[in-house]
Amino acid sequence: MLSLTASSAPTQLNNTVVSMSHSVLIGLTLLAISHTSLAGYTKFPDGFTFGVATAAHQIEGAWNVSGKSENVWDRLSHSRPEMIADGTNGDIACDSYNRYLEDVEELAYLGVDFYRFSFSWARILPSGRVDFVNPDGIRYYHSLLDALAEKNIEPLVTLFHWDLPQTLQDLGGWANPKMVDYFRDYADLCFKEFGGKIKSWITFNEPYEICEDAYGDEKKAPAIDSHGVGNYLCSDTLLKAHAEAYHLYNDTYRPIQNGRIMISINSIWYEPSDPNDAEQVTLAEVANQFKFGWFAHPIFTEEGGYPAVMVENVAQQSAAEGLPKSRLEQFDGYWIQRIKGTSDFLGINHYTTHLITGAGVDSTAKSPSWLKDIGAVTTMNVGGDSASEWLRVVPTGFANFLRWCKSSYNDPPIYITENGFSDRGTLQDYGRISYFNDYLSEILNVIYEDNVRVLGYTAWTLMDNFEWRAGFSERFGFYYVDITQSDRPRTPKLSAEYYRQLLATRELPQDDRFKDPAVS
Repeated sequence: MLSLTASSAPTQLNNTVVSMSHSVLIGLTLLAISHTSLAGYTKFPDGFTFGVATAAHQIEGAWNVSGKSENVWDRLSHSRPEMIADGTNGDIACDSYNRYLEDVEELAYLGVDFYRFSFSWARILPSGRVDFVNPDGIRYYHSLLDALAEKNIEPLVTLFHWDLPQTLQDLGGWANPKMVDYFRDYADLCFKEFGGKIKSWITFNEPYEICEDAYGDEKKAPAIDSHGVGNYLCSDTLLKAHAEAYHLYNDTYRPIQNGRIMISINSIWYEPSDPNDAEQVTLAEVANQFKFGWFAHPIFTEEGGYPAVMVENVAQQSAAEGLPKSRLEQFDGYWIQRIKGTSDFLGINHYTTHLITGAGVDSTAKSPSWLKDIGAVTTMNVGGDSASEWLRVVPTGFANFLRWCKSSYNDPPIYITENGFSDRGTLQDYGRISYFNDYLSEILNVIYEDNVRVLGYTAWTLMDNFEWRAGFSERFGFYYVDITQSDRPRTPKLSAEYYRQLLATRELPQDDRFKDPAVS
């Protein structure tokens, strides 16, 4: 079971802790900026665990094989191929459906403690409902779990990683309250069928991306673009579905299976471009509450419900739009209590930091929209670059974010469930190694200097895979995947050797071979 016991900074970020109060924050404290450690920690504490992550649609392929039904990403990539940057799709992806044993060998070579992967809902339940269970889907995941067990690799399984069966989307998807029941039924089947082999579960991966990018925009499938409306309908349904799955596991399966269950919440971390500007400091806190607090506050705070500033801002914007009630419906007392505390630890997916430059409406904001509701202008003009426009390299932002989580959510046990770097596919991937080294160094800083309870780390990702609307144009893997060949050969990158050494020694590698010769 996963244990649950206890660089250079950009000039835009200063090294102090800024605290302030603001009426819209109801006394919440902002931890704005951190100090930079000079201690040079390199050794991870005993019991700290390492793994890598993938997701079903991104690697499996076999999109219509042996009873699997169409999911929302199949529909988007086939019906609107222009939406994918390089015109690829997940039909074959990395062909892990057929090559999962090779995946397991790669995991064993790296020496990981655990492997985070997801189940394909459409492969297990083609209709999305439990009226028909696909025996091939059950067989496939049992085979994968058995192969992992043979290598002493713990599975960390995500129930939902964005690939909703199209049949359920046709009923409204996550904007449909009935999805609470459908998800609970799906979770029940998975707990019952696989729970003897799985001790660690994740209900949802990155609920912000599901609700804002897929229902409030068209950045992710099903690309509904019901901005300012569909996103909030989605969050209401998703948080209730998460809570029901948690209580089901807690009440029925945990006493027998002795496992753990959580949610993985993602966030860009926002900081003021000028840390001495009180307005920017306040707006950075507002943005972080809208981004991360949207899903963390209902689960990890004593009061529960959505963040107060989010409730207030959306209500004000809704009134200004002439609406009789807020677009963000608050939970009633029953659901506030039902959702609170429904995660055994805080799963965090984090890649990057952006800056707040002032009040106003971001130039990319639609009306109405989540982005307009925030009331802040942002910039990505910070840190180093990557192959992804949105991914800026700001290691100290990661440390600030973790300190903020400790302060905001009553010092929760934290699991980093994704963190990674994109490039165009080079085998000598010094940029990725530098990213991992600097971000892992900041984890060590907050563990040893701030007593942040980070228990483990998950690198994204095992191999280059179908990165959603980016296709294969942005590559995050330890293994290069040649998608021009039908057998999808994989080649280890230099970062695979870096991670392998890290896991073997539990210490940040210092070898010169991992240092970019182009950087003096």
